[in-house]
Amino acid sequence: MKTIILAGGFGTRLQEETVVKPKPMVEIGGRPILWHIMNIYAAYGYKEFIVALGYKGEVIKNYFLNYYYLRNSFSIHLGNGRVDVHDAGREDWVVHLIDTGLRTETGGRIKRLASWIGNETFMMTYGDGIASINIRKLVAFHRKHGKLATITAVRPPGRFGGLTFDGDLVARFAEKSQIGEGWINGGFFVLEPGVLDYIEGDETLFERDPLEQLALDRQLVAYRHDDFWQCMDTLRDVRLLERLWAEGRALWKVWE
Repeated sequence: MKTIILAGGFGTRLQEETVVKPKPMVEIGGRPILWHIMNIYAAYGYKEFIVALGYKGEVIKNYFLNYYYLRNSFSIHLGNGRVDVHDAGREDWVVHLIDTGLRTETGGRIKRLASWIGNETFMMTYGDGIASINIRKLVAFHRKHGKLATITAVRPPGRFGGLTFDGDLVARFAEKSQIGEGWINGGFFVLEPGVLDYIEGDETLFERDPLEQLALDRQLVAYRHDDFWQCMDTLRDVRLLERLWAEGRALWKVWE
């Protein structure tokens, strides 16, 4: 099963980083968040990816073009240009890097990948969100319900510490827990090819008409993930994820 990762947005809320690179290439622990997302899927055996490129897509292309050599040791024979790679044995992923337009919306990017999707069930997520999600259970949930689309519902992380009072005293302080008021779209979709019929063209936001109509047609089910999830919208989010990784508390690290 192929996994589409939407990686073409401008990342305007993270301009400190996205002036020189697309948001999926912002690094957490020395690796792009895109790499972290791919590892979540690969941990459960899903290792074929279609990366939908747009803004600064050449940065992502260069990263993967050089990935094999940069992750391994090698010797170069300058006389004939031969390269001998040593200790090769890194990720056995297949990564398709597909240009889907500079200003194409999320639904339009999926629609442009129709020929890559074919008639098979596929997965889709965003290039800026990570979670401690069991992809195998997500796929099984989708199969069980037999609908066109499964969305992963998550509780948004609390932005501020929570206070419990005893008169004027603070009886309890809870620091930024995953308190989540209600459920939101957390990405990590499983979709049938029939979903493409709900997308009109390049200007279609997948989160608007397609998902709204799928819900009205009773073709959208929600897999509730009541555990760690975090998007990376701001520099504050980047620093949070960096700290969690450095402290060994990266709950999204489901791989060895």
